[in-house]
Amino acid sequence: GITLAHNVASKEEADRVISQALAAGATLLKPAADTFWGGYSGYFADPDGHPWEVAWNPYFPLEDLA
Repeated sequence: GITLAHNVASKEEADRVISQALAAGATLLKPAADTFWGGYSGYFADPDGHPWEVAWNPYFPLEDLA
């Protein structure tokens, strides 16, 4: 299997995306939390059962890509 990933620009956005997914029928697999590598991520399964990671990586600022 695979895990799909969605990178976001902040911890708050990660929480918001996970909350939106849960409201749309996803199942929480792991609440978002600080990671050992300095980021922040959490996991949910979409209604079809596919796992998703939502992550904020402070070493890869998405704001700079705009």
